[in-house]
Amino acid sequence: MGIFSFVKGIGDKLTGRDKLEDAYAKTAAPTGVPAAHAAPAEPNAQAMANLLLKRVQDLGLSIENLSVNYNGNTDTVDVSGKAKTQADREKAILALGNVDHVATVVDHITLDTPEPESRMYTVKSGDNLSKIAKEMYGDANQYPKIFDANKPMLSSPDKIYPGQVLRIPA
Repeated sequence: MGIFSFVKGIGDKLTGRDKLEDAYAKTAAPTGVPAAHAAPAEPNAQAMANLLLKRVQDLGLSIENLSVNYNGNTDTVDVSGKAKTQADREKAILALGNVDHVATVVDHITLDTPEPESRMYTVKSGDNLSKIAKEMYGDANQYPKIFDANKPMLSSPDKIYPGQVLRIPA
């Protein structure tokens, strides 16, 4: 088991009207105010857990019996299942944690075969993958290793943001 901290309010927005409108935006509207004009409220726990589960499933990771629970009072995600590889386990944790409403991921994912863990790196303002590779490996040209380790969550080596947590493989 591991506990991973993330910067709440910085990650991907899963709570856009296109994704959670039925779950909470319509109920957030004061009487007489159309839901489309109401400010989004915090998502309800079940809707958020469902979105987070779908986010991990959509990555195509090999995790059996995947279960995701979300506590909106503490902005904590509990995840469990059995991963085939350490990389799949870590990608699931990052996919869950690099989300707007998540501050902590409590990991209960087991592995078929234990493997060494990657280092985790929180992106700072002014960082790019070359700079991170230079810091982590002593060679800026190693940035594709970091990019590949974070696919499919990263779609481009140029699309990282401060507060995002990345896997840094050995």
